[in-house]
Amino acid sequence: MMASLSLLATPSAFRSFSLSSNNNRSLYSTTNHHLAKQLAAEYRRGSQKLLRRHLFPCNSVYGRFPLQVSYGSPISAVMVQDTSTMTTSEEEAEHIHILDVDTALRPFKDHFQYRIKKYELSLKNMREGYLKFGFNKEDDGIVYREWAPAAQEAQVVGDFNGWYGSNHQMEKNQFGVWSIKIPDSEGKPAIPHNSRVKFRFKHGDGVWVDRIPAWVKYASVDPNTFGAPYDGVLWDPPASERYEFKYPRPPKPKAPRIYEAHVGMSSSEPRISSYREFADEVLPRIKANNYNTIQLMAVMEHSYYASFGYHVTNFFSASSRSGTPEDLKYLIDKAHSLGLRVLMDVVHSHASNNVTDGLNGFDVGQSSQESYFHTGERGYHKLWDSRLFNYGNWEVLRFLLSNLRWWLEEFKFDGFRFDGVTSMLYHHHGINMAFTGNYNEYFSEANDVDAVVYLMLANSLIHSILPDATVIAEDVSGMPGLGRPVSEGGIGFDYRLAMAIPDKWIDYLKNKNDEQWSMKDLSWNLTNRRRTEKCISYAESHDQSIIGDKTIAFFLMDKEMYSGMSCLGDASPAIERGIALHKMIHFITMALGGEGYLNFMGNEFGHPEWIDFPREGNGWSYEKCRRQWNLVDTDHLRYKVHGHFPSMNALDDKSPFLSSAKQIVSCTDEENKVIVFERGDLVFVFNFHQENTYDGYKVGCDLPGKYRVALDSDAWEFGGHGRVAHDVDHFTSPEGIPGVPETNFNNRPNSFKVLSPARTCVVYYKVDESLKETNDADLSSVDETLKVDAPEHENVEESTILVAHGAEQNPGETNERYLGSVDEKSQNDGAKPESIGETVSVVDEMIVANKLNDHEVEETEEGMSNE
Repeated sequence: MMASLSLLATPSAFRSFSLSSNNNRSLYSTTNHHLAKQLAAEYRRGSQKLLRRHLFPCNSVYGRFPLQVSYGSPISAVMVQDTSTMTTSEEEAEHIHILDVDTALRPFKDHFQYRIKKYELSLKNMREGYLKFGFNKEDDGIVYREWAPAAQEAQVVGDFNGWYGSNHQMEKNQFGVWSIKIPDSEGKPAIPHNSRVKFRFKHGDGVWVDRIPAWVKYASVDPNTFGAPYDGVLWDPPASERYEFKYPRPPKPKAPRIYEAHVGMSSSEPRISSYREFADEVLPRIKANNYNTIQLMAVMEHSYYASFGYHVTNFFSASSRSGTPEDLKYLIDKAHSLGLRVLMDVVHSHASNNVTDGLNGFDVGQSSQESYFHTGERGYHKLWDSRLFNYGNWEVLRFLLSNLRWWLEEFKFDGFRFDGVTSMLYHHHGINMAFTGNYNEYFSEANDVDAVVYLMLANSLIHSILPDATVIAEDVSGMPGLGRPVSEGGIGFDYRLAMAIPDKWIDYLKNKNDEQWSMKDLSWNLTNRRRTEKCISYAESHDQSIIGDKTIAFFLMDKEMYSGMSCLGDASPAIERGIALHKMIHFITMALGGEGYLNFMGNEFGHPEWIDFPREGNGWSYEKCRRQWNLVDTDHLRYKVHGHFPSMNALDDKSPFLSSAKQIVSCTDEENKVIVFERGDLVFVFNFHQENTYDGYKVGCDLPGKYRVALDSDAWEFGGHGRVAHDVDHFTSPEGIPGVPETNFNNRPNSFKVLSPARTCVVYYKVDESLKETNDADLSSVDETLKVDAPEHENVEESTILVAHGAEQNPGETNERYLGSVDEKSQNDGAKPESIGETVSVVDEMIVANKLNDHEVEETEEGMSNE
């Protein structure tokens, strides 16, 4: 979210939350620890009596749900059912696979066992809440249920009864659930489709309040009344008006190339765009740029537009600003028809502080056990001005897990990007924390185990409903195990956002001139990730595009973006530099930074304006809450040719490199400002020097043979100067003794020479000479046929990033490199590859993957011992 980077801020006005200040017993107290172990042992022996005595003193939970829980229990998130299908055996509990993946985690075995025991429960009843709560058809009427244990009386009111609720009093059961059945009238629903409804209740001080139903499936506001409150809307269209999906979900890509988009601000005009406009006008652009996944922001209803969708008020409602739920379904179906998967930016880390329109309105002074949120300081995020969920509460788990199922099944989303995961994982929420990578930062009393267990449950639920779902965590801390399966003891995410990478680019653009750019430092930061957990890399997202910050294009070209982008004249030095480095920064981030890639809407062509949502400070203007597609559509503007460079996505289609386990950085040449690396079967040459062009620059490679240009940032069609000939064959020469890396050139068994112009990146592919060679004169455009020898690499989760920082154009020299030294690299993206607490010295700086393809030359693995 846009406040994500503030997790590392340390303003004196704020302080970290402490467990003692919340009067919260330590999750690692001796009593709780031994109780958890005792309960687990008794459960494995088949005894349910001990569990019920310690955890479930109440007779039952709501109605049809057989699970039982006491909210006051010190480990209240544990819920066990005799028929559970997700329990682990005694052997599985004792043997946690993630401890074999990373042996440095073994001292924290008790922590993993503790949270696994809390996770052991059946998800079935937890994920079907929306079929019972809120408004649902049952027999010949509508049944409305709401959990509000602190309410003294309750009514349902709306257009259907003239907002007079005395004839529609609700009844409360012993678990705080209010319900009412309203019979149909003459065969028609008593509450018509698209009519307004609210939950009216009286709390302890005798005051009656109206609130939007917590589970409402649509909420809207009177567009003609400024500042009007939202109303809940009963959304149950007749079959003739309900959108029916026509297209199946596209298959899961080996590597997601994600286009992050905000529907409301996707129009060129200063107004709110609609779901259908986005589907018809923007989706084709995304497809044309060879992205395979869309990540939609601001889908969940949020009454304050300027929150960017991160202060959610109504969790089951699609934002009404851009249309109806049926319109959103049309968008997703249209995306599927184009082969695009759709992820939703889901916000379960906090909720809007809005009382009138949001879930916070149900908190009327009751205890945490009777509320969706924690009470006191623990229930309030000081930096985000929002409420924090009590993940140890049964009804909160039911609400949030059901919410995930709702979006997956009703709208056919293909997965989620979980916002604000760092805030969830720790009681301090990441405030005033600069994570160094020490494992004690992750597994201590600061860890919110209830939240961790919720995320484990969420990932299990998502993948049980949709095995091919893509689930991404926005986490800046780098918690070990976040991206490992729940079955191994991990938290279960498929990917983590590599959030340190954009910070590194901002630091370089703001604080370093071109001569100060370090090839070793850039390469280290791009490859510094846990080798067993996948990452989504990005150079910039929406965070870097909002008012008060700058996009990369803005940092590079500033005000000249408004006056110097015409192709009718020569480009100024600032524009030349800006366009060249913009392409290089995005491409090297994609190629080295992770196993997937993300770009925010408009940044691919260097959108010149930041985003400023309508707010009081700008007179509620929409002027900068839009995307100027007209710039990239205008032939004589450099935005057009610059905007073609997402051809790097097409290159990944033609010769997959993002999904490849093979990644070898063979050269970080500080003097000449060159980085050379291999990803998959491609060889990448990045020349960051501001002036020097190198003719005959020697680059190492794995396989012998003939190489040609696959993609060239300096090609004419990308706004370059066309200095690299694409019809030249580059033949390799053998280097040193086969199988003895230290005798090779930059630890590579073969080499070839290239022309490397200043500020360019050129990619080379190996020609398969068993096939008929192409006679095309220009192969720089990956839209043309590339005869690439590109066998599919197995995307092995446990593969090691290959890094081989060899001699800089001098085979007799090596650059000794230490990966993940906490003392030296405190600015890294959380946990280093692989175990924090150890310093990995790499002889000749060589790390070799666990598995290589058959045709790859065998590498040697040295210096990878754990303490």
